[in-house]
Amino acid sequence: MNALAARRRHPAAIAILLMLGLLVTGFAYAAVAPQPAQAEASTAEDVAAGKNLFVANCASCHGVNAEGRATGNDDRIAGPALAGVGAAAVDFQMGTGRMPMRQPSVQAEPSDVQFSQEEIDQVAAYIASLAAGPAVPSEEDVDPAAGDPAKGGELFRVNCAMCHNFAGAGGALTRGKYAPSLEGVEGKHIYEAMVTGPQQMPVFNDANIAPEDKRDIIAFLKSVEDAPQQGGHALGSLGPVTEGWFAWFFGLGLLVAASVWLGQKSA
Repeated sequence: MNALAARRRHPAAIAILLMLGLLVTGFAYAAVAPQPAQAEASTAEDVAAGKNLFVANCASCHGVNAEGRATGNDDRIAGPALAGVGAAAVDFQMGTGRMPMRQPSVQAEPSDVQFSQEEIDQVAAYIASLAAGPAVPSEEDVDPAAGDPAKGGELFRVNCAMCHNFAGAGGALTRGKYAPSLEGVEGKHIYEAMVTGPQQMPVFNDANIAPEDKRDIIAFLKSVEDAPQQGGHALGSLGPVTEGWFAWFFGLGLLVAASVWLGQKSA
């Protein structure tokens, strides 16, 4: 008993206990921590074809090995490193025509898609082969018919409306940037934007918003698109901005016209 007590009082006992505690904590976290979604299995041919497309169309900004490139005297990044962004980021950026970027700008604009879906999938397979990252969601993940629009509306107003407007109509941000309108955007691209955080948008991984909650948000946005405007013209769903403009332009205009007409009648 005295020998056991002496070992507990040994100067190294505390350090050994701390090391054991850290090891146990590390293994426990690795077992239960959410893992990043992996891209679907791709063939070596897809990866090779994707690399060829990448080198021909993307390497001038992102580097031959997707390591990113800097330009100018202030080392501003012309194209960020892409290892770890996952297939979802590639599918979003290329599938919405934001990439390849037409010209340097504070924000990549959606445009006409320059590649077929097969080519986009090949580039995505190559980028996914560099490091683990978010995968392209399945059709079930983005099916609005399987979502709950009411719950999605609550989640959208808490997490997204401050930038994208309460109805997803978009809004202005700082330094010439903006949150784009979500009207008409494919559910797949909405999901991909949430898990990859393009440009100034934060990342909403599965620990922040569960996959089924993302589907609910998509269901809400699609329900807004299909909702009839019972109160009349929506005026872009921009709230007091367009409504105030309408009131000033038409309401005051009518009052001024009525005043002029009454003045002429009384003369």
